Amino acid sequence: MLGFELIPAVLVPVFIFVARIVDVSIGTIRIMFVAKGFRGKATILGFFEVLLWIIIVAQIFQNLDNWMNYIAFAGGFAAGNYVGMLIEERMKMGTQIFRIITNKDSLALFEKLKESGFRVTAIDGEGAFGPVKVIFTIAKRKRWQELAELISTYAPESFYSVEDVRFTSLLEDNLVDKQDIITRMLKLKKGI
Repeated sequence: MLGFELIPAVLVPVFIFVARIVDVSIGTIRIMFVAKGFRGKATILGFFEVLLWIIIVAQIFQNLDNWMNYIAFAGGFAAGNYVGMLIEERMKMGTQIFRIITNKDSLALFEKLKESGFRVTAIDGEGAFGPVKVIFTIAKRKRWQELAELISTYAPESFYSVEDVRFTSLLEDNLVDKQDIITRMLKLKKGI
C-alpha cells in the first residue's frame, strides 16, 4: 500500500511511532483551532490527521503478528499528546482575559498596564479579608508573559487568573477578525 512494503519489517514500528506523533500533534492543534473558531484551518488539519491515521492503521493490519507495532502505536499516541501541547503552547494564538485581584493599592499596576498598551478596567470588590480591586484586561495570548511580569513587579501579592476568549467585540491593535466579518455577512443574508 502506497509503497510502504518497501519499509523493512523491523522499521515499521518506528514508522508507526513517528507517524502517530505527527498524527496526534495535528489532532491537538486541530482541537485548538476548533475551540477558537478557526473552521477552515481545523478542516484542513482534520483531513491530514485522518489520512495519516488510516495509513498507520493499514500498516498495523498488514503486520498483525508484530506486537511492537501495538507498542509503537500507543507510545506514539502518548508522545503525540505531549508534542502537540508543546506546539500549541508555542503558537500562542488567540485572545485571553486576565483577572487580577489585589488587596493592596493597585494604582501603580493599573497605570503601568495602560502605559504598556493594555486596555484595562478596574472595579471595587469585597474579598475574604476586606476590600479588593479587580482589574480586567483582554489581550493577545502572546502578551501573557509581559502581563505576568508586570503583575509580579507592581502587585506581587495579587491573585490572577487567565482564561481563553473565543470572541471579543474589540480586538487588540484594532484588527478585525475575518470570521467576525463572515458571521456579519451571513446575518445580513439571512435578514437577522
